[in-house]
Amino acid sequence: MGQKGYQSPAKKLLSWVRKQSKKVKIFLGIITAITLVATLKLVVHDHNYFFVVAEAIHLIGLLVLIYKLTTLKTCSGLSLKTQVLTAVFLAVRLYCSFIMEADIHTVLDLITLVATLWVIYMMKFKLKASYMADLDNMPLYYTIVPAAVLSFFVHPTTSHIMINRMLWAFCVYLESVSVLPQLRLMQNIQIIEPFSAHYVFALGVARFLGCAHWIIQVYDTAGAYIYLAGRGYFWIPMVFLAEIVQTFILADFCYYYVKSVMSGQLIVRLPTPV
Repeated sequence: MGQKGYQSPAKKLLSWVRKQSKKVKIFLGIITAITLVATLKLVVHDHNYFFVVAEAIHLIGLLVLIYKLTTLKTCSGLSLKTQVLTAVFLAVRLYCSFIMEADIHTVLDLITLVATLWVIYMMKFKLKASYMADLDNMPLYYTIVPAAVLSFFVHPTTSHIMINRMLWAFCVYLESVSVLPQLRLMQNIQIIEPFSAHYVFALGVARFLGCAHWIIQVYDTAGAYIYLAGRGYFWIPMVFLAEIVQTFILADFCYYYVKSVMSGQLIVRLPTPV
């Protein structure tokens, strides 16, 4: 009987946050992000591991999708366009990785690309009837064209041929906006089932880790890393900006995901667009 009205500290905190204004929520989000980055800096000594973990988390998110597609036999709530964009930037990055610096990232990218291609195949052919094509309505050129144009003007300055440097920049820029069709689709349907929500949240965590790496690098070099000599004056700042853009694009969804999980709900409900 004594437990009937009991609320855990986490639920009390969430309830308090929910009552705050939007400005206060943004401020709390920034403070939380800064605290997490500071913690990662103290706990993880080799910050290059952030990228490896980020790619591994992306792969885990894809495995969640594969589980959904194979067990529930439906691809409702998933954006085929985001998967296509993901396959494009992964394929380009894989090519550049082979040319420039083959390492553990290359292996992870190869596995992730194969998994993404499998998801595309299932959505396009096996589970086509459940694909929400009418709601997956963001044109691909909204993301591909700006990324291609930007890569022509801003790319790394290395010893590799021009086209390879432009391709590397292209995959960085395209990755930063590849999730937009998925977010647009979720905004259209507003109610997100668990597996799709887990996948997008995994993308959010992966992007946060990538962004944390760049923030820590900039902090450790007192800002000098932004204009690293020999890499092109604008290249490092653009990569840094791309990571920040990715993180902020996914931050809003991650807030509603955590809110739903803390409330004990399996389904994520997004607010109606104003």
